[in-house]
Amino acid sequence: MSWFRRRREPGPVPVHLPNPDEAAAAFWAAWHDLLPSVSAALGDRAPERVEERLAELVADLHPDLRFSLERGHRAIYALVVTGQEDPRLRPWTDAWVAAAPAEDVIWEYHDSVPPVPDPTLVTINLGARRLRLADVRVVARLSDGLVDVAVWHPDLPDLDDATRERLTFLPLDVTLGERLAGERLGRVETAVTEPEGAIGLLEFRDLVRDLVRGQVERPS
Repeated sequence: MSWFRRRREPGPVPVHLPNPDEAAAAFWAAWHDLLPSVSAALGDRAPERVEERLAELVADLHPDLRFSLERGHRAIYALVVTGQEDPRLRPWTDAWVAAAPAEDVIWEYHDSVPPVPDPTLVTINLGARRLRLADVRVVARLSDGLVDVAVWHPDLPDLDDATRERLTFLPLDVTLGERLAGERLGRVETAVTEPEGAIGLLEFRDLVRDLVRGQVERPS
């Protein structure tokens, strides 16, 4: 069993930083101009046509931010711009989402990766493999307000280290959303054999949300 811990401490700060509010305003002005091209590319199922330009816009907002174009939960599409829970980037993501246009039937906007409604319906592609998240099993233990987790999937023993780490964290982010995962997960392990007492992702999400609501007693 190997384990990882999410990086919580801030990284190095670039020498020349854009003002968050000014950078956010510039982003949304450029997004407005680019939106017809984005919509056309997504309609043609060719997002690669606009990915480079979007990457430039996000880098102008802050060079350490990441973005993705997703299927929306309330709208057709979602634009996600995230600092991956790095606290030094929060002023830029806060300014970005505060200046975002109102959501409509086409677009919604997120400053962290949101949870999917049912992670057990998700199948991910890792190289040549198609892996069902319904096969993921989790053991969770409460520790000082955080949740230590061991993640198991039947294909984990056959993966290289980098892919194994991705399959460890991705189901947690998909299930909890990036922000809740960043706030509540402590030690995260990959299990090469199914641990005793493992639960599915939906039950795991209920446990973590109950912890947030104060409905789970911490062990003494």
